[in-house]
Amino acid sequence: MKKLILFSIALLMTTTLLAQKHKLLVHVTCGPENPTKAALAFLVAKTAIDEGHSVTLFLAGDGVQLLRNEVLDNLTGLGTGKLREHYDAIVKGGSKFYLSGMSSKARGLTESDLKEKPAEFAMPNVLVKLTMENDKVIVY
Repeated sequence: MKKLILFSIALLMTTTLLAQKHKLLVHVTCGPENPTKAALAFLVAKTAIDEGHSVTLFLAGDGVQLLRNEVLDNLTGLGTGKLREHYDAIVKGGSKFYLSGMSSKARGLTESDLKEKPAEFAMPNVLVKLTMENDKVIVY
């Protein structure tokens, strides 16, 4: 009987832990030059949203180029899907994108590239803040 009670308590604790919702930061530094990895980053973010988690994305380096409309519309990863489909699901899920201001400037991204997107330029201190605020961080 004692073993059954302990097993039941362990099962309840495991179920509770699995049911918890978390805050996830996905930090993307790869860009269109690596379409499979870039699409995978967005796919994982979309999947976390589908499972009820809160997701924020920070794009830096070549990753900032992923929010260009021509990239969103044309990038498909090998086995990781279409970037536009993942992006649309992420936006529908209420997530926000932060783009490194320095990386964006170096690659010619402007406010017009972010028009009507839940995105804003950010400095490294925002990445640090987001890292500390989120439960988990995944880097691509």
